[in-house]
Amino acid sequence: MKLNKLVRNKFLALGTTLSLLAIVMVVPANARAAGHSVETNDVVDTAVAAGQFKTLAAALEAAGLIEALKGDGPFTVFAPTDEAFAKLPAGTVDTLLKPENKEKLKAVLLYHVVPGNVTAGQVTKLNGRSVKTLQGSSIKVKTAHGVQVDNAKVTQTDIKASNGVIHVIDTVLMPKM
Repeated sequence: MKLNKLVRNKFLALGTTLSLLAIVMVVPANARAAGHSVETNDVVDTAVAAGQFKTLAAALEAAGLIEALKGDGPFTVFAPTDEAFAKLPAGTVDTLLKPENKEKLKAVLLYHVVPGNVTAGQVTKLNGRSVKTLQGSSIKVKTAHGVQVDNAKVTQTDIKASNGVIHVIDTVLMPKM
């Protein structure tokens, strides 16, 4: 799936900026020497650095959510990969990225974020329960055959960030609107 030229240019500029930030952020030497892991990148920088969330990063930029997700948090982000976005019906991403659809895009993205720092160990204890998202609706957690949130499978867990945690999912979650 190709992003339109405007979004691609915005993403490239964002990616360059965030890459530079990631390069200059270092773990304090005393923490490394003591054997402690100190996360210095927030959930946005961490996702961008992973390289598999280009569409998500472009969508966060278009929705004006970058600064909010760089905030204190903590946030638990169920992050759909580029492949997850590619599974959407043709034209869906391009339509959502249009300025006139900013509020709808914001709702979709905030449906992927849960307040708090919910680790994989905690997620597995939520089997059959619903968890409220920053969008206002709830996502349902199932753990019978691996971990799922709504209809998305969690493919990677506990990617730690300075202001939360990221869990990678294989499907874009769509709230009822």
